[in-house]
Amino acid sequence: MTYGNKLRKQIAEPGTTPLIGVYDMYSASVTAGHYDGMFVSGFGFAASHYGLPDIGFIAWPDMMAFVQRLRGAFPRHHLLVDIDDGYVDPEVACHVVEGLERIGASGVILEDQKRPRRCGHADGKLVLPLDEYLEKLDMVLATRKDLVVVARTDATEEDDILRRAEALAGTDADVVLVDGVRSVEWIRRIREVVGSKPLLFNQIAGGKSPRLSLSELSDLGIDVAIYSTPCLFAAHQAMDTALTELQLADGRLPATDGADGIGIGESTRLLAKNIARHHNLPAARESVGV
Repeated sequence: MTYGNKLRKQIAEPGTTPLIGVYDMYSASVTAGHYDGMFVSGFGFAASHYGLPDIGFIAWPDMMAFVQRLRGAFPRHHLLVDIDDGYVDPEVACHVVEGLERIGASGVILEDQKRPRRCGHADGKLVLPLDEYLEKLDMVLATRKDLVVVARTDATEEDDILRRAEALAGTDADVVLVDGVRSVEWIRRIREVVGSKPLLFNQIAGGKSPRLSLSELSDLGIDVAIYSTPCLFAAHQAMDTALTELQLADGRLPATDGADGIGIGESTRLLAKNIARHHNLPAARESVGV
């Protein structure tokens, strides 16, 4: 079974499929121990790879190289990839989709924003004319073989949200995403106009959408939930806390005895699982010395 069809089958099962946003190989290594699906977040990648906000800086070769590393380390996980607006041109979007499918991505998300683009939960978003986006989407759909394609709209005007959601549901895209949905009532309205087409919901801490559990999302008819930044924001908070404590301790590192804290042994054992996972071998058990 192809990676795309494997994800497609998962989405078709009852309940809401969670995909956890990862921003580098280490965050993916931690995520792999908890969930079987990852979301390659544009927000997280822009932050980690460039140290820049998610406003259009990502170069497609960098994203493809990251996905290739992910697939090598995690051969059995779902990988849904954010490709923003397809990197502007339809021809580039199709080239990227072809490359990602060869690499082994499970699916992509293609949005209808125009430049300058913004994070889906930011203010000031602008969208392409619907016909222009649908033309780009149709080219991508004609290019993919089995890759799951999520059609995303960033419309903010109420009438336009419903018009575009209905139009996207009428295409051959596998899933529809309306980003930045502000209320449960609007989830219900979008679910109604989308009909039987699978629906994706994007959750991001501090974003515009309500914080909902998977059970609540399932009850609302949501088929997929992406969690864009839990790893990134948790790392930010943990690093800030650790460095503050290091300053307060006059540079003395904390003890990592037993299960309290992460040290070189715990980190190496985590990363060794990526070798074992790739080669289908038991996890390495090497001791670590300094």
